[in-house]
Amino acid sequence: MTKLAVQRCGPLTSIQDRGRTGWLRFGIPAAGAADPLAHAVANALVGNPLDTACIELVIGGGTFEAAGGAIRLALAGARMPLTVDGASIPDHTSFVLQPGSTLEIGAARTGVYAMLAVEGGFDIEPELGSRSLYARAGIGGLTGAYLCAGNILPLVQAVAAARSEVRADPVPLAVSSPLRAVLGPQHNHVSHAALETFFSSDYAVTSEVDRMGCRLCGPHIDHVAGFNIVSDGIANGSIQIPGSGQPIIMLTDRQTMGGYPKIATIITPDVRLLLQRRPGECVRFQAVTVEHAHEIARETAACTRRLLQSVRGNTAKTIRSEQLLEYNLAGDAVSALDLA
Repeated sequence: MTKLAVQRCGPLTSIQDRGRTGWLRFGIPAAGAADPLAHAVANALVGNPLDTACIELVIGGGTFEAAGGAIRLALAGARMPLTVDGASIPDHTSFVLQPGSTLEIGAARTGVYAMLAVEGGFDIEPELGSRSLYARAGIGGLTGAYLCAGNILPLVQAVAAARSEVRADPVPLAVSSPLRAVLGPQHNHVSHAALETFFSSDYAVTSEVDRMGCRLCGPHIDHVAGFNIVSDGIANGSIQIPGSGQPIIMLTDRQTMGGYPKIATIITPDVRLLLQRRPGECVRFQAVTVEHAHEIARETAACTRRLLQSVRGNTAKTIRSEQLLEYNLAGDAVSALDLA
């Protein structure tokens, strides 16, 4: 059996696909790739269905070795340097790792999350319909936990297919762009002046950030109707204002319900851009209407299609419009990157 051996990796390295759907009502988060666009592009590069599970790397990279057969891989997302047996390999390009060869992925130069796809995917049983790790509950992944040195990942495909390698345009990180957001269900829990402050000020990503949420530091947001509400549902990108007056943005591994006022929600295409920002980096917000958000979704769908179709050199497989529509990348989707 062909396997990918983990020799070294960061403490938050995990297996992620597009996430598990249909379980929120039972209190089980969806999990899934922090950067769905990077996840889709990495899979496209190795010829996989776009929802195939990948290895999610967080800033630090890792070292991997092929065993039992040649493995085709591709890395997309955060800009991490790659070498195979010391020879440099560009990111956003497919390549083959021969048995006994070592892939070294260095620390990210820009961004936070990168997705490492393997041709054919991992031979790992799904839990509740997904292979995505939700570490707090020990669900999914290889053993219900983050990957670590010594892990052996079995692959579905015995040997890399005989074909030319392909490349794609790099996934945009837009680390300085404002994050667009629609008003939330409890925006009236803060004053109009507080909302203006929120949408006109710089905030910084703090060290209190992970896949569950991101605490920001910046101008204080005053409550006018208290900071406790009857707990209700939390969307990906919900911006809560707790008693501290400092925003907390709920992310991929968020809890399903919460009791702080939600003054806004980052539109789905921009959530990945927050996750690609590091502690200390600046965050600004731009208010948009729901109608504008739908327009952005359609524009993002077109951009996503162009990016996926930028995969060049592979004559064996192309991405058809029908495949993109299967993943809500166009049409009336709330967001072009909403895979739920």
